[in-house]
Amino acid sequence: MKHFLSGYAALLCGGLAHATDFYVYYLGGQSNMDGYGYVNQLPDELKGPVEGIPVFHGNPGRDNQPVDGRGVWSTLQPGHGVGFSSDGKTNRYSGRFGVELTFARTIAAQHLDRRIAIIKYSRGGTSIAADAAGNFGCWEPDFVGTNGVNQYDHFLATIRGAFAVTDIDGDGEADRLIPAGIVWMQGESDAHYTPEIASRYEANLKRLMDLIRAALRTDDLPVVIGRISYAKKDPPSWKHGEIVRAAQKAWTDSDGKAALVTSTDDYGYSDPWHYDTPGYIDLGKQFAAAVAKLETE
Repeated sequence: MKHFLSGYAALLCGGLAHATDFYVYYLGGQSNMDGYGYVNQLPDELKGPVEGIPVFHGNPGRDNQPVDGRGVWSTLQPGHGVGFSSDGKTNRYSGRFGVELTFARTIAAQHLDRRIAIIKYSRGGTSIAADAAGNFGCWEPDFVGTNGVNQYDHFLATIRGAFAVTDIDGDGEADRLIPAGIVWMQGESDAHYTPEIASRYEANLKRLMDLIRAALRTDDLPVVIGRISYAKKDPPSWKHGEIVRAAQKAWTDSDGKAALVTSTDDYGYSDPWHYDTPGYIDLGKQFAAAVAKLETE
């Protein structure tokens, strides 16, 4: 198993003098976390930048490619959906968005006394199970592939890059980044292949969330899972979705700091696999409400 090695421990432990505390939420998963909402369909109140909320969006990397996760802290705005990329200096925004827009606004409204920041790293089609990786990639830290680089490596690189920046708002003074929650939208790929792979999802999800919590140095960090919805395709793209859906509920029921968002069943689709624009707008709000509830329990 890989170990998380980085130079950001002092920031997490409060060892540096700082001007601002930012409470950081990590958004991860596969394509419905990437986001397939259309920016040109956003209502006017969501079209502009989300002032005061910085985001670090790690560049999505393929398995077996050099470890990536490049990003830059910048003000959150539309365009962090599928097709987004970063070279570590500038961002290339897409015409799509995901849950980050309404999640950030809603969680900030729940915490008027806090500054909020977002870290995002996700990649479409990726699985947790090594034997469900296909051509998209795998989050299992021990997944070797051809050269040992997997999605967990790219995630770790994203976290390292985000926490290595001591002044994320550019005001000339060091900030402190405080991990506050994890939002995870993934599971369709693990439901695609065999019942046996799908049946391992609960154990695989537990292992991965434990590792992400460990990477963020907070064992009881709130985790909100988006339940995969019924496939809107015949035959269904994820044949064993009910097994994974049950596994997601079982894990969130067993973990005292986890919750399951189930509103995904109510959303329309822009294609057979991805939610439509209103769906992503609502899902961000639902994620934020679930995180806020966990924070008070």
